[in-house]
Amino acid sequence: MREGIALTAFTPRGKALAEHLAAELGGIVRTEENLADWTQAAFASCEALIFVGAAGIAVRSVAPYIQSKTTDPAVLCVDEAGRWVVPLLSGHLGGANALAMRVAAITGGNAVITTATDLNGLFAVDLWAKKQGMTVLQPERIKQVSAKLLRGEDIVIDCPYPVTGSIPEFVCLGSPGDVLVSYRKTEDSALQLVPRVLTLGIGCKRGTSSDALEQAFMAFCTGRGILPEAFKSAASIDLKRDEAGLLRFCESRGWPLRFYSAEELRGAEGVFTASNFVESVTGVDNVCERAAAMETGGRLIEKKYACGGVTFAAAEHYVNYDWS
Repeated sequence: MREGIALTAFTPRGKALAEHLAAELGGIVRTEENLADWTQAAFASCEALIFVGAAGIAVRSVAPYIQSKTTDPAVLCVDEAGRWVVPLLSGHLGGANALAMRVAAITGGNAVITTATDLNGLFAVDLWAKKQGMTVLQPERIKQVSAKLLRGEDIVIDCPYPVTGSIPEFVCLGSPGDVLVSYRKTEDSALQLVPRVLTLGIGCKRGTSSDALEQAFMAFCTGRGILPEAFKSAASIDLKRDEAGLLRFCESRGWPLRFYSAEELRGAEGVFTASNFVESVTGVDNVCERAAAMETGGRLIEKKYACGGVTFAAAEHYVNYDWS
């Protein structure tokens, strides 16, 4: 996971501005490290790079590492007087446009926003997805949605969750949609946004490796038609609190992992797949389903799945989105 803002400059005046921005934004300024090495490391690990200097230097520096608007960090260029702040890369999903406006507010300069939907005051589907914590599954389809908006045509969003606030101009809710909000795999031609609304309930044999858990997880997702990006957390029984493989697996996925006692799991509401063997070992007849239900309030969407000594279940959180 990328974290932090990295800044670099090339003149004394530029360095002074970079240090001022770093103090305001919580970033770190490059010292004497080789620029190419610094860029490679920062591009891989930081959420944003700010070049105080010529745009050409910034473009040439990051060019070898550009991959996708869904994975690249925000890249900004600021002249050393702070007059012009230019987002060069990842304006919406990477947050470069928003960061540019923050930088401009600090320097008293102007954010040079070139994104067409922003310039025309239109709804930006990728920015909305980012703010709602959704994953854009097919970023190449963003342009087909934006193109309709720029032509003055309505777009339809198929979203099964409540969305509060004033709906943007040229946006409608309905089905089928130009945009589909769903955690299920689909062959739909719409731009799919994956909501992070699921918890994975986990049971496993002692000593199960993180690799085994990862393989079982992917098999579970494939078999049940769920997109892995939809999971936001995991839950299990407290007997697994010291399972190194389980901890590493959840850490690699960026999930918080919550543990429940057998007594707590027995109190979960719902109908669960019971196992006398599991109860004899853990003190409760099911771990994965009950743990997932406890974490989300009971909306179990996938019951017990067993694979190589691992059991999984999935439950859905109640969510509300907004148009802001």
